[in-house]
Amino acid sequence: MSEYRDLMKKMGYTFHNPSLLSRALTHSSYANERKNPIPSNQRLEFLGDSVLGVITAIYLFNRENGDEGELTRLRAALVCEKALYNYAQKLDLGSHIMLGRGEQRTGGAERPSILADTFEALVAAIFLDGGMDGARDFLLPFLEHELKKQRKIRFNDYKTALQEIVQQNPEEKLDYVLTGEDGPDHDKMFTVEVHLNSNIIGRGRGRSKKQAEQQAAREALKLMGYDDM
Repeated sequence: MSEYRDLMKKMGYTFHNPSLLSRALTHSSYANERKNPIPSNQRLEFLGDSVLGVITAIYLFNRENGDEGELTRLRAALVCEKALYNYAQKLDLGSHIMLGRGEQRTGGAERPSILADTFEALVAAIFLDGGMDGARDFLLPFLEHELKKQRKIRFNDYKTALQEIVQQNPEEKLDYVLTGEDGPDHDKMFTVEVHLNSNIIGRGRGRSKKQAEQQAAREALKLMGYDDM
């Protein structure tokens, strides 16, 4: 129980049955290397996927006025691998997952698919330990943050959406660089690059620097796997 104290504090949830949390953090590579095989988190992943889908659907049904297509698209954005990976990073799940030696050597603790699957298993473990209310209370802060981000993208505030994503890793630095101007003074076109730690992740053109920056951020969001809304 004590080894999970920091994690449960971040989660805002204390397990009545800590063995469920331990199982949720047990990757199949670790389970299969044991002399005496133990259950991995794969069955919990299966259950967690469904629990996550139901809670997200109810949340969006109560919060959004969109039609079925819009709700379906938002649900997909809130529970896609990229979103689950971000949720897992906020909890620093990678430092708690039990991995086999091979997965440890190849960076499994940082692999998006492993972190996303582990987050699903964690949702299932909370559901089994504390019921639907416990799982919902745990998930709501993640869903609310992601929905806010998706709304900003939908309403074309691409720069703010990109900034919020980058801020999840404090060591990352985002810069917009004006790389060109062309055309007469009354009809200029500006070209801007957006740099992440000096690496170009997007380019945009517009009739103002602000518009070009928005387009560069929009391209960067597409590159990072976020749907253009």
